[in-house]
Amino acid sequence: MSWNDPNASSEAKRYDNPIPSRELILSTITEHGEVTHQQLAKAFNIDDTDQLDALGNRLKAMARDGQVNREGRPYRYRTVTQQDVVTGTVSAHPKGFGFVLLSDMPDLFLHEKQMRWVFNGDTVDAVGTSTDNRGRTEGRIVDIVERRQNNFIGTLTRDEDGYCVELGSPNNHQPITVTDDNVQALNAKQGSPVKVDIIDWPNQHEFATGKITEVLSDDNDRELIIETTLLNYDIPSDFSEAALKQANDYQEPTAADIKGRTDLRHLPLVTIDGEDARDFDDAVFAEKRSGGNYRVVVAIADVSYYVTPNSPLDQDAYERGTSVYFPHRVIPMLPEVLSNGLCSLNPDLDRLCMVADIKISRAGKVTGYEFYPSVMHSQARLTYNQVNDYFVNPTDKRLPKSLTGNKDVKKSIDTLHQLYELLLKKREDRHAMEFETVETYIKFNEKGGIADILPRTRGDSQKLIEECMLLANTCAANFALKHELPVLYRNHDKPDSEKSMRIHEYAKNFGLPFPEESPTQADYQRIIEATKDRPDAISIHSMLLRSMMQANYAPDNIGHFGLAYDEYSHFTSPIRRYPDLMLHRAIKAKVTNSKQPVMDFSLEGAGTQTSDTERRAEKASRYVESWLKCHYMKDHVGEEFEGVVTTVTSFGLFVTLTDLYIDGLVHISNVGDDFFVYDEQQQQLIGKDKGTLFGLGDSVKVQVAGVNMDLLQIDFDLKEKLQSSAMNQTKKQPAKKEQPKKSPAKRSSSRSKGGNKKG
Repeated sequence: MSWNDPNASSEAKRYDNPIPSRELILSTITEHGEVTHQQLAKAFNIDDTDQLDALGNRLKAMARDGQVNREGRPYRYRTVTQQDVVTGTVSAHPKGFGFVLLSDMPDLFLHEKQMRWVFNGDTVDAVGTSTDNRGRTEGRIVDIVERRQNNFIGTLTRDEDGYCVELGSPNNHQPITVTDDNVQALNAKQGSPVKVDIIDWPNQHEFATGKITEVLSDDNDRELIIETTLLNYDIPSDFSEAALKQANDYQEPTAADIKGRTDLRHLPLVTIDGEDARDFDDAVFAEKRSGGNYRVVVAIADVSYYVTPNSPLDQDAYERGTSVYFPHRVIPMLPEVLSNGLCSLNPDLDRLCMVADIKISRAGKVTGYEFYPSVMHSQARLTYNQVNDYFVNPTDKRLPKSLTGNKDVKKSIDTLHQLYELLLKKREDRHAMEFETVETYIKFNEKGGIADILPRTRGDSQKLIEECMLLANTCAANFALKHELPVLYRNHDKPDSEKSMRIHEYAKNFGLPFPEESPTQADYQRIIEATKDRPDAISIHSMLLRSMMQANYAPDNIGHFGLAYDEYSHFTSPIRRYPDLMLHRAIKAKVTNSKQPVMDFSLEGAGTQTSDTERRAEKASRYVESWLKCHYMKDHVGEEFEGVVTTVTSFGLFVTLTDLYIDGLVHISNVGDDFFVYDEQQQQLIGKDKGTLFGLGDSVKVQVAGVNMDLLQIDFDLKEKLQSSAMNQTKKQPAKKEQPKKSPAKRSSSRSKGGNKKG
């Protein structure tokens, strides 16, 4: 041994043919800055084959443990420094692995061994260690910065080692051990849902330990899964005492509250919402002006009057970021005394509001607008169905008198409908996208189970309100930009080059051109128009929709690609979205010549927070909806249904049931007796031997084979192909460069995909 190793004696005791210790390797790498395996061996005068292999294995272990980084080919090693440490949020996968989500670089992949330390949503310091054979940067957790939560809901179980609480997805990799005394004290039974608090966090060798604090009733699965989801996704459901006191101290508007506001109580403003809506945050009115021009008044609840900057109410609202919508239950951003009371534009009550008063030419162009605080008095609470029925038959005796019996309201609704048809033409001219997709809602029976899953119809009344909200949002964005207000914009970037190329290849199915990069709205609209009347339109448009980037909130405006606006913001729903509340405050301060509020957070921080809470709400809502659908399908295993192929992958077909709008997977092993090749460009599975072909839009009959509640996956067996879509008629041969994939003998698992309020 020719190296001076301070740990030589311990290495000699452990190995017959010792190599340099980790400490010596680290100091040597630090001295050289960056070295390869061979360079390090040369530095230590190692030429023995066994020692070379041992040194390589030690370097690999040091990379795994986050002591060194390795990059390139051949690997070049350098020591990990504090500059290599990144901070991110853990995202756990139901199968046990996970990721550290990072905002400014690719996420780090975490093996199951790393996930033993953490729960979903924890904030951690981590380092990238190496790249796996799938190109992912593997990570090692250095420290736990913050635990997202310390209480959970799970199911009490017992094995030979004792009792533990098994958690649901996404934390099902982390059982929490509890004591026999704790279980007996609460008389908890195996299989019971329980709430548990953490006593000791997990480590590499032991699971977390906890204490059961409550045994929950499992009589209503729907309510229990929502409570579990709120905990698992760290969604606050209780307001602080200070916030509730602040909200409850407000009274109905007085003369002092109304002073200085523009009085619009004489206008026939009305709200138009869904049948089950409880908070009405927008009211509309329209009238014809001289020369065929229009005036549109969009009145939005003045939430900023009640939720004052940096107050307890404001702090709670900022933490939530948004209301969360579950089937049959809402977790509001504001206490109900505000969201369903003082900030809800209920009929026949005076309500404080912020108004976008917009002038539109007879060609549909915005010629002017102004914003001002106001007081209004809604003359009718109308529903979408009522207004749609009115458009079909204005003399229908079933229509409410608040509509047909009030000539001013009736005239305003008629004018709004005329204006909508004008704005619809403008929408088409700017190529704003109108995808053919289906939004569903769940109807429950008296026991809390699913009675039916129905599509939401979208008639002229829904589209009319949407156009009014778009008008207000774009005018607000224009006003904010013009006056350089400290607000968040609603940005939607154009698709990246990879997604554009995918659509470019796919568009060849329809003989339509689509650019390989930098597509415009017109490029998308060309495909939408060409396919909107096809029976497989929903499948095609769903794929187009998946190619789009996610919208987000940011202080710098880049426009909204999908809506084809150069400037866009959210102004119309301050009851349920924090960015809207911020925009109200900024506009009100400007138009009243007041000082802009100084907030406890930065604009950049608010953009991240509100984007993150929006994603969190979407994930939680999808999870609950997927859970409910899977729970429902457990009672239908073995039954046959008709469906449509909506997604094609290398491992099988996702099928949406025609009558239930529930998704499941036909694994490639159950597609048919053939060797299938996945054609990503054409979105098809092609049989190599028999030419059997499956693609988007194919009608099929499937049998429910099984339901996995942990993975929220429904498995289908393909029973029959009923009809091919127009794209999948021709027998095609796989490209030579493709390697055929033999249908595997065993079913593999893959998560089934889960399924907007206006404005």
